[in-house]
Amino acid sequence: MFDRNHISSLFAALAACVALACPAAGQSRLDSLQQVEEVVVTGHVVRKEVIPVQELSGEQLHKLSSHNVADALRYFSGIQIKDYGGVGGLKTVNIRSMGTNHVGVFYDGIELGNAQNGTVDLGRFSLDNMEAVTLYNGQKSAVFQPAKDFGSSGSIYLQTRTPRFDEGETHHVKATMKTGSFGLANPALLWEQRLSERVSSSLSAEYLYSTGRYKFTYRMQEGYDTTAVRRNGDLNALRVEGGLFGRVEQGYWRAKVYFYNSERGYPGAIVRNKFSHEDRQWDTNFFAQGSFKKDFKPWYSLLVNAKYAYDYLHYLADPNKDESLMYTNNHYYQQEAYLSAANRFTIFPWWEVNLSADWQFNLLNADLRDFVYPRRHTLLAAAATAMRFDRVEIQASLLGTLVHDRTKGDRMSDKRKLTPAVFLSWRPFERAGINIRAFYKRIFRMPTLNDLYYTFVGNVDLDPEFTTQYDAGITYSRTFEHTWLRSLELQADVYYNQVDNKIVATPTSNFFRWTMVNLGNVEIRGVDAAVQTGWAVGRDFSLTARLNYTYQQAQDFTDPSSEFYGGQIPYIPWHSGSAVLNAAWRSWEVSYSFIYTGERYSSQANIPYNYQLPWYTSDFSLAKGWRVGKGDLKTTLEVNNLLNQQYEVVACYPMPGTNFKLIIQYTF
Repeated sequence: MFDRNHISSLFAALAACVALACPAAGQSRLDSLQQVEEVVVTGHVVRKEVIPVQELSGEQLHKLSSHNVADALRYFSGIQIKDYGGVGGLKTVNIRSMGTNHVGVFYDGIELGNAQNGTVDLGRFSLDNMEAVTLYNGQKSAVFQPAKDFGSSGSIYLQTRTPRFDEGETHHVKATMKTGSFGLANPALLWEQRLSERVSSSLSAEYLYSTGRYKFTYRMQEGYDTTAVRRNGDLNALRVEGGLFGRVEQGYWRAKVYFYNSERGYPGAIVRNKFSHEDRQWDTNFFAQGSFKKDFKPWYSLLVNAKYAYDYLHYLADPNKDESLMYTNNHYYQQEAYLSAANRFTIFPWWEVNLSADWQFNLLNADLRDFVYPRRHTLLAAAATAMRFDRVEIQASLLGTLVHDRTKGDRMSDKRKLTPAVFLSWRPFERAGINIRAFYKRIFRMPTLNDLYYTFVGNVDLDPEFTTQYDAGITYSRTFEHTWLRSLELQADVYYNQVDNKIVATPTSNFFRWTMVNLGNVEIRGVDAAVQTGWAVGRDFSLTARLNYTYQQAQDFTDPSSEFYGGQIPYIPWHSGSAVLNAAWRSWEVSYSFIYTGERYSSQANIPYNYQLPWYTSDFSLAKGWRVGKGDLKTTLEVNNLLNQQYEVVACYPMPGTNFKLIIQYTF
């Protein structure tokens, strides 16, 4: 532990580094930042990096039968998705069983935040304008980044499309219409415009409407013997994004505005033969953000990020419509301001150092009785270094965090923490394509504002929740010529994670009022594996195949006196995996994907009553392209859950059976 003087000195030193400014741009060199035309990588990339990474990008991303980020992430190993049913249900992600709140989600390089409950609903981010989805275990494999990027146990990076123009092109337009099961109507438009030689713009808009109604069979003790219709799962949503993209000498700048507005029903849990619910939710999400990155000298580079976000949530439960509900009509208002500066110093060609500092302010207002109106200031300072030798690369970082909360004029106890990370990569052979890596990282998450201050629930004395991660892995890749098999990539990792001071809810004097306490101690042991191959037969036929597998033993060691001590934690399967096949012949494309989630339990009590059956789904799509006028027309027919599997990702939240989707897209 360290005292106030030590941490004050740390932040003062790093803040001074942030203030560095170099007025003149020097001559660039080869290992400094270069501004080049961006290239879209097609396929599921298994990179030879220091940190385990998985990526879906380009056409491979859009060939999946997925239309939001949560659905696409199901094809990564080590991932658990919680889907609360249907189009409008909440969708959250958990990486290697450490919990949703330990996942950092970054949108065009800047983290998406929710200080209220720490959960980002991935269902509201469409793939229509997405260029790449990347998953890092630990942190992003680069030291030149904001301090926030060092502050998560696992990170998801969402990269939206950046305009690219060939010689003589001034604009691109992509119009898409999707329709199908559940009364779906989903038009989208993307317009990219070249404004000058160095500046371009992008405008993306999408409307989504669905009734959310689908038939399902409900599992009784005797088996699936009740058929019903899922109701109150409708969604009416509008998303609009605008961006400006500019190039400067030895650098670039970007600015983005995002707006999302929706009304949805909560389909609710199917319990005690109750099949319908009436509670509703309205959301408005807005943010404006910008980035500036430039090489000022061959030895110095600067990255600056800034963001403002506003989030509004209205939740209504009306007993006049559903007498089983307690009347609730709550409104929540969140605001966030964020500013970051990262400074990279190249000491030698093989050694670079990054010093970065971030400041963030969050406020939460609500019309709840006795609400304390919390305000939170967060200061993060990071020092990181990378050393690259002939066959060895080493990265290390130290993150300092200071959190200051106040409520209704009262100042709470400040939280100060230092957390380290070390990463190592070794290439034992010059040309064999083998890369061996390992890392250690300790990180924590602050309790959310709900954990600390929510009426009748919060506990202001909560300690942060810590995770400790150990990972060892190997990557092998090889390309071939003059054979049908053109590429082979394999990746495998074994890991051990420990979560201390886990924050859990416990009842008080009655089951209506709960409180948050530090009780949990969870240990996770697992294996992630990924294999991808690329095939080509002549000039017209190509095939890619990908297989992911995960084994996890995630045990709860919270209470040694409990009869369930050492049991598997809820909703973590021992075995899970996915397989994807994509084939292309001339203007035809065929895709098949398979997702499997093994047996698990819905409670820490690993007893037959809480046992959850394994589930699997098969998705199929067929696409054909034509040249029409000056543009390209593409039609796609999708059949999801091809075998009509009746399953639940979360107990009592049934998922749709077989459903269809027709997509018509015109690009010019």
